[in-house]
Amino acid sequence: MPEKFYITTPIYYPSDKLHIGHSYTTVAADAIARFKKLSGYDVYFLTGTDEHGQKIERKAAEKGMDPQRFVDEIVASIRQLWKTMNIEYDDFIRTTEDRHTAVVQKIFKKLYDQGDIYKSEYEGWYCTPCEAFWTQTQLKDGNCPDCGRKVERVKEESYFFRLSKYQDKLIKHIEENPDFIQPVSRRNEMLNNFLYPGLEDLSVSRTSFKWGVPVSFDDKHVVYVWIDALSNYITALGYLSDNDEKFKKYWPADIHLVGKEIVRFHTIIWPAILMALDLPLPKQVFGHGWLVLDGDKMSKSKGNVIDPVKLCSKYGVDAVRYFLLREIPFGSDGNFSNGALIYRINSDLANDLGNLVSRTVTMIDKYFDSVLPKASDTRAQDTELVEMASGLAKEVEASVNELQLSAALAHIWKLVGRCNKYIDETMPWALAKDSAQKPRLGTVLYNLAECIRIIAVLIGPFMPQTPDKIFAQLGISGNTDLTSWDSLAFGRLTPGIKVLKGDALFPRIDVEKELGTLNAQLQAGKPPETPEAAQISIDEFARVLLAVGKVVSCERIAGSDKLLKLQVALGQETRQIISGIAKWYPPEELVGKLVTVVTNLKPVKLKGELSEGMILCAEDSAGRLSIISPEKEVDHGCQIR
Repeated sequence: MPEKFYITTPIYYPSDKLHIGHSYTTVAADAIARFKKLSGYDVYFLTGTDEHGQKIERKAAEKGMDPQRFVDEIVASIRQLWKTMNIEYDDFIRTTEDRHTAVVQKIFKKLYDQGDIYKSEYEGWYCTPCEAFWTQTQLKDGNCPDCGRKVERVKEESYFFRLSKYQDKLIKHIEENPDFIQPVSRRNEMLNNFLYPGLEDLSVSRTSFKWGVPVSFDDKHVVYVWIDALSNYITALGYLSDNDEKFKKYWPADIHLVGKEIVRFHTIIWPAILMALDLPLPKQVFGHGWLVLDGDKMSKSKGNVIDPVKLCSKYGVDAVRYFLLREIPFGSDGNFSNGALIYRINSDLANDLGNLVSRTVTMIDKYFDSVLPKASDTRAQDTELVEMASGLAKEVEASVNELQLSAALAHIWKLVGRCNKYIDETMPWALAKDSAQKPRLGTVLYNLAECIRIIAVLIGPFMPQTPDKIFAQLGISGNTDLTSWDSLAFGRLTPGIKVLKGDALFPRIDVEKELGTLNAQLQAGKPPETPEAAQISIDEFARVLLAVGKVVSCERIAGSDKLLKLQVALGQETRQIISGIAKWYPPEELVGKLVTVVTNLKPVKLKGELSEGMILCAEDSAGRLSIISPEKEVDHGCQIR
């Protein structure tokens, strides 16, 4: 029997504008699920929509619509987006479905009957957009600490869940199971910011609106959204239903994949509910970062969202999926920019992979009349390539198991690069000029074709449409013996098959022309335009003081994926500077480096740390940063004029 694997994404709140950041989570989950299926697992992949709550009720009323009709229309567009993004889920759960609401009522009643839910009165701060309650101390400048919007003071009768009862048990579980919350930064945040300071009991019902699952024994109340929404992971499997076979088969979940803003709900509230229900906890909750635009989280209200449908229409879904999965180390925030997207398409897809396939098939067509030759003249020159191809599946599998999807693709592209180098080393065009070298030429082209086949099999989970195009050019379409996980041993490709030249997999993009028009075409809502920089006088420029500094120590800032804390020597003084360059520079690489510092900036606090200056960097069209350093060794502290 194959091993079971159950993966979930958060169920999305119905929004009329899902942006590329939402797609990121689901594409990642889909790639993981597809890879597990490819490698022989019995996989169940769940996604869906969270459709209840005050915000939905209000929005529907504003449009003069019944809430159910309002969410029905939006959910249809979400399903269509996942179809566009080639998301291959096994179930799509809606919290308005009978199969869900009936079980949520049973869960609520069960917890009430055993004393884990009790009635009292709630008074506190509530954020309607986030469907979250906050204490006074958790507010940020009087607003919601997650979204920054205004909160409302709420006072009403409520049922409470005894969250505090499970505090010690939760701490014990997290401490004894270090992989339960990943990455480690999220684990530390939950322990230090929430669990160690102490948990309060949680309000789990509302009476101020009606759009929710009614409490079965008290119809004035509807179930609080986080009890309602979080239960989807077991209601979808048939928990407490007449048919619970899937629940028995797949629970506990192997991975809950969530955005970092909802880690608290999935690693504190949800596990406590499961403990109260005497159910096993999920094996892992992975809180990934955000896809940001110009350093700011994408948000419809900020006008900086990118429409994934338009991106896919323009560049193809596989190119967009590849960019999302390759560009961002999973778990960290990742920056979306048009330049970075086009760079990946041109460099990795058009130049590297596309060119490799095209050159190989063209040479087999030209030198062997489209018939794949056999490998009959193997030499030491081939060893590294064959060994790399033979070990690739194991390397990729290890990275996927660690949820390092960018690293998995990097392993594959290492072989792509080695194949292109192999062509340059062996020079098939030169071998073709000497008839005595035909066996050697055949061996070189066979090795290339076999590497391409292995590459095509392994990119399938990440780029589902591309492998079939490659298999067609190799002449092995529909041959499962050559396109499955079990076929990944080197040498399975059969000499004598007919290759077929095809269109370019990924046509190159004219970068300058594309960047000139892309923002206006692709952005669903434009951010405010930046005014043209005003000219300044030499006297105004002279007010900016620049000096050469030398980094004497550097470390990461806890709880931040972007910030580094540097101690920078400036002549007779040393200053602390906080810089958002962690993505491009490991701390140890910066120690001893000369940097350019703006020395007369007003000090500010970032993540609670004082920053007394700014390190200057250059940014290229792909969004990559490079520190500006003096050309020659100079004394630190000297002024830049």
